[in-house]
Amino acid sequence: MTTKHLAFTSALSALRGALALTAVAACSSDHAPPDVVGPASGFDPASADSPRLDPAEIGKDRAVNLSIYRNRRFSPEERAADLVSRMTLAEKASQMISSRAPAIPSLGIPAYGWWNEAAHGVAREQVNDRGNPPNTVNTTSYPVDLSLGSTWNPELMYREAVLISDEAREVFRENKLNLNFYAPTINLARDPRWGRNDEAFSEDPVLTAAISAQFVNGMEGKDQQGRLLVEGGGYLKVNTTLKHYAANNSEFNRRRGSSDMDERTLREYYTAQFRDVIRSSDPASIMSAYNRVNGVPVAASIQLKEVLARSIFGFQGFFTSDCDAIREIQSGHKWQPPGYPHPLDAVERHAFAAVAGEDLNCNWGYHDSYSYANTLVDAVARAIPTPTGIFNENDVDPLVTRLFAARIRLGEFDDDARVPWVTQARARVAPGTWTNSDDNGAITQTPERLAMAREVGAEAIVLLKNSETRRKDGSTGKLLPLQVPRAGEFRLAVIGTYANPAEVFLGGYSSDQGPAGNANAVNGYSGIKAAVQAINPAAVVDFYPGVTPETLTEVDPASVAAAAEYDVVVVYVGTDGRHSREDVDRSTLALPGAQAELIRQVAAQNPSTVVYMETVGQMDVGSFEPGVAALLWSSYNGQRKGEALADVLLGAHNPSGRLPFTWYANLSDLPPIDDYAIRPTESSLGRTYMYFQGAVTYPFGHGLSYTRFRYSNLSTNQASVDANGALRVSVNVSNVGRTAGDEVVQLYVSTPGARAALERPRKRLRAFQKISLRSLESRTVSFDLRIADLAFFDEGQGRYTVDAGTYGIQIARSAADADIAAQTSVTVTGALQPVPAVVTARPQIAGDHELGIQQRVFFPVGAEIDPQLTVSLSDESVHGYITKGASRPLPEGMRVSFESNRPRVVSVDGAGTLRAVAPGVATVTASVEYRGVTAKVDFVIYVRST
Repeated sequence: MTTKHLAFTSALSALRGALALTAVAACSSDHAPPDVVGPASGFDPASADSPRLDPAEIGKDRAVNLSIYRNRRFSPEERAADLVSRMTLAEKASQMISSRAPAIPSLGIPAYGWWNEAAHGVAREQVNDRGNPPNTVNTTSYPVDLSLGSTWNPELMYREAVLISDEAREVFRENKLNLNFYAPTINLARDPRWGRNDEAFSEDPVLTAAISAQFVNGMEGKDQQGRLLVEGGGYLKVNTTLKHYAANNSEFNRRRGSSDMDERTLREYYTAQFRDVIRSSDPASIMSAYNRVNGVPVAASIQLKEVLARSIFGFQGFFTSDCDAIREIQSGHKWQPPGYPHPLDAVERHAFAAVAGEDLNCNWGYHDSYSYANTLVDAVARAIPTPTGIFNENDVDPLVTRLFAARIRLGEFDDDARVPWVTQARARVAPGTWTNSDDNGAITQTPERLAMAREVGAEAIVLLKNSETRRKDGSTGKLLPLQVPRAGEFRLAVIGTYANPAEVFLGGYSSDQGPAGNANAVNGYSGIKAAVQAINPAAVVDFYPGVTPETLTEVDPASVAAAAEYDVVVVYVGTDGRHSREDVDRSTLALPGAQAELIRQVAAQNPSTVVYMETVGQMDVGSFEPGVAALLWSSYNGQRKGEALADVLLGAHNPSGRLPFTWYANLSDLPPIDDYAIRPTESSLGRTYMYFQGAVTYPFGHGLSYTRFRYSNLSTNQASVDANGALRVSVNVSNVGRTAGDEVVQLYVSTPGARAALERPRKRLRAFQKISLRSLESRTVSFDLRIADLAFFDEGQGRYTVDAGTYGIQIARSAADADIAAQTSVTVTGALQPVPAVVTARPQIAGDHELGIQQRVFFPVGAEIDPQLTVSLSDESVHGYITKGASRPLPEGMRVSFESNRPRVVSVDGAGTLRAVAPGVATVTASVEYRGVTAKVDFVIYVRST
């Protein structure tokens, strides 16, 4: 191999090109280099279908090229390039749609449905050539994302995601097709009115990233550190899709609105969780949102996708549009790019989306008759001018290549017997025995999966209130956990239509449950009754509707009158898809119908009244909360919700849920839902626990337990720390109660000395741990904080900077100042010394940028290759090539080197020049070294003889 180091003065000549493939510093690739094989790489040297090929022979004829495409000695990117090299432009375009990419029999490519759903259980598989994907029937349905966020337990999310992806492999076509899932939703729950809050994990980027990263890892067949599992043979289990990128948090205008904000808010809040999941878990794909950000449709935003996501965050996967966000460029936004002579038409919109890096067109949803499949050929023929140059076939090649690399990583094109995820699924469910109807007998709703739904549901429930009260029997104490005598008379009423529906409400993006699936569901009443009578078979547990079923509009007088006759009453209230969903925001936080009045009347009849709210998010509790002693909340809590609730009510599970959002006291304190600012203004009290200045009913992070925890001995390993250093924070946590329980140890950081003009948050969650302690057990909990992670984005400098001065370290039970259990402070000194973090290569033929040719996968023999590198430093400053016409010199002292894994295909000469030498495929590695740190990127060059 040939390697050449380039000095700073000559490096800029190498900074031109098009194919965006990125790598993050200090992170090894999930895929070994093509000449390196081993159990974790996915390339088996002993494989009969992996003949050793002479690189000089590559590219000579179709048969040999097909051997490369099928040869696991080559990387997925090399194999994908080989496959795409034999497609016509029309064939390439045909593969870039979700519903459904058609088969190409001559190349051995089956039809592929990209649009599948598994937000909280396998829910849809795209088997339609046109139209939305049908729901799956009788697949396991777990609690929704917001309930997962309430657990504050990333490890639990990981274990659930493993089971979801197992089930996906079992039930989807041939155990290897249609394995791209449009989940998880990681938009932040910044406003309680947002119609899709149940799909979010929390209002906080750190909590959201921690939990959603484990969804990605568990689904994609990785460990909790984001590394491919050895037992997966180097293959991904499924593909996940982070959505909706970015700032898509209001339904009434989601397809036509613009989310406007300053760059600091965009970086620190609306995209921070995307950045962190990308860097920790390397997700397969991201969905671009419908909306505009600062006036530019995300589907056509080079800045958001190519620059921010790829060049700065290090995203290496493919982008898909929301369905159909590319259509909305024209139909909803009627977008006319700056300097363009007219609003984009149906062909131009697809060209602009493609050059912005939109690899896949989800082409149904709000569809029309135009898609990538039937416009990209016309777009090339029309020579449409775009921000990157005249649209041409070279712009299409990297997009479709990324799509096929994603499919190859799943093992689709390899021998089934050599793909562990396939063989394992077929061992659990015999091929051909599962059908997408009730005839499947719900066989994949296994005891293990149903138990997981119950476990997650119990851990998601938040105990909001559990006050001392005079019970109905005259005794004084807390109502929860309920004390059920093992014998004798005990009467409990469950009141509320949501407690005993014919079918439980599972939330959006749920599978359908036929009779077999419904037989595995446990609603609130059934769960409570079974649990109580398991303790006391003589106990009476009755159900009353409470309000008029369906309409909820009137209190049922008989239910209220009956309440007085029971030892305990559980009032079960809620919301469902009628009140809030995709396309429908809430205009009020009041409980629907007469449910609040029901609570008031029942509590007046019986002081031993417990209220459970299963809702889309925060509710207005002001009218009834003072009159009840015990109050519980969760979001939509899955197939075994009744068992989960009973576990908490009866103390089988000590509640450990914590609120993942701020529970605002007054909706009127919030700015309009389409106001995307976070920090307070003259007319706004701000948003989220970080900035909100108004009254709060329950703070972010709040949640009670049946035991008590005490904190002591808070310490830091140093009182003063450099901006480039790290800090260890330790605290002792003791369970001083008589019951075992779980505590969420929350670490917040404040900047008490910051100037008001800097508009710093009152505090920020920076770390948390969920721990289990027996009665009277103590443990030391430690956190390692990188000071660089405390930086703020400086818009003037275009990078993150660390404030020098005093930082408050708070160990707390919630974000409320009253819940600070221990605190100290440290002094931060110095300034960040950034090092290379992400390198991006966009290779092209040297000089082609002057002709408007920006993107290439394929190069002719003899071409000089200009890699066009972009280097993002750890402070998110960007250097080298950025976008067409925008470059920034590399920092002085930065060194660049290249090496080729097949020098006979692509050579690197003594001057560091890359050249296409002979037909074949090669991977070039660009290394950037600065301040003792090296970051690398691999990019594929496919050399053709003509």
